[in-house]
Amino acid sequence: MAPGKKTASASHIVHVNYGVARTGLPSSLSFRRWADAALAGAKRRKPAELAIRIVGTREGRRLNRDYREKDYATNVLSFPVELPPGVTLPLIGDLAICAPVVTREATEQGKRARDHWAHMTVHGVLHLLGYDHIDDAEAETMEALETRILARLGIADPYAVERDV
Repeated sequence: MAPGKKTASASHIVHVNYGVARTGLPSSLSFRRWADAALAGAKRRKPAELAIRIVGTREGRRLNRDYREKDYATNVLSFPVELPPGVTLPLIGDLAICAPVVTREATEQGKRARDHWAHMTVHGVLHLLGYDHIDDAEAETMEALETRILARLGIADPYAVERDV
């Protein structure tokens, strides 16, 4: 990730870089708050460092195509760090969050944009920590954790509509 705004909590560092115009997007402080909430909710006690890059459709599509072989822009991509054996750094990885996709999804799902941004940040950080939703059991665990973390931030359960269907 390119250098950008860096924010830090007591033991976590979050680098935020905007690859698109910042108008209408959350501040770097918001991203840090949401990342910190995810780390705390996952009971991450060790220091952590991560980068969040806010991208446009073109960059989001390229990243998804190059790394996941899917030729479309998606909401959030997680790139967990793979350190060589013996290297101990607090790095946990990078997130790429696609602004147009997150904005469109919030509208389509009838959610406040800020809440959806928070959800995508929490979701991505949990992926960096090893959580996944490949099978139903993993998905239930991850979604329950996301819901608890977001509730602590005053954000409604993002999966409530899906569960009611």
